[in-house]
Amino acid sequence: MGICDLRVRLNLRAIGAQLDSVARSLLQSTFYNGAFMPISKDLLDILVCPECKTPLRQLTDAASGLQCETCRRIYPVRDDIPVLIIDQATKAPD
Repeated sequence: MGICDLRVRLNLRAIGAQLDSVARSLLQSTFYNGAFMPISKDLLDILVCPECKTPLRQLTDAASGLQCETCRRIYPVRDDIPVLIIDQATKAPD
């Protein structure tokens, strides 16, 4: 590997790191501001309660999550990822 190849690789790494930083801050400031972010319809169509296999619906209030209508469990959504672990779910009040 010649000195030119090394410089090109170092420059590409520096540019990549700068782009990662810019992209991260853009995503954080533009798309995520702590507000409700809906889960895509395609994903909701395939998600079911791991306990009773009933389709889940997304809650839109401050305590957002995915709720099972049958067993009334509410599964949390953390960092836009549904956590479908029965022990992590809470029961909705009757």
